[in-house]
Amino acid sequence: MRRMVFSILVENTAGVLSRVAGLFSRRGYNIDSLTVGETQDPAISRMTVLAKGDDQILEQIRKQLEKLEDVIEIIELSPCESVTRELILVKVNATGKDRQSIISIADIFRAKIVDVAIESLMIELTGNQDKINAFIKLLEQYEIKELVRTGITGLTRGSGDIADFIEED
Repeated sequence: MRRMVFSILVENTAGVLSRVAGLFSRRGYNIDSLTVGETQDPAISRMTVLAKGDDQILEQIRKQLEKLEDVIEIIELSPCESVTRELILVKVNATGKDRQSIISIADIFRAKIVDVAIESLMIELTGNQDKINAFIKLLEQYEIKELVRTGITGLTRGSGDIADFIEED
């Protein structure tokens, strides 16, 4: 099973997210991560979708996405040709002696303490999935009260930009 990160440029119109998500659900494919946001051009949004499957399934997903009317371009964000990041916020039970240990772990990962309460700390961390997963694994020895992940987002490396992918009218 291989994972693929699709960066999909779409027209910023009502229902486009529903149509993309519907494509996955109709065919029984799972979306492991999904982020969507407007680009520097308000008429275009970028969806970043993480999906897993064998080569045949991933190619089928690409072909089906290309058929959608709102899709402008699909770019695969391969690990060596792109930069991907994810953000998490995690609230950890932090009392007594555990508080300093948790702060030390956060410092090692260059995470930020964004909220301090009497019995908890809220920590923000940005990084690739391996870094995020390693951080969570270390915090599991403490009581994680809440955790939220944004999902992966990313861009291709180099000096190219969105205009390289959009056809001129």
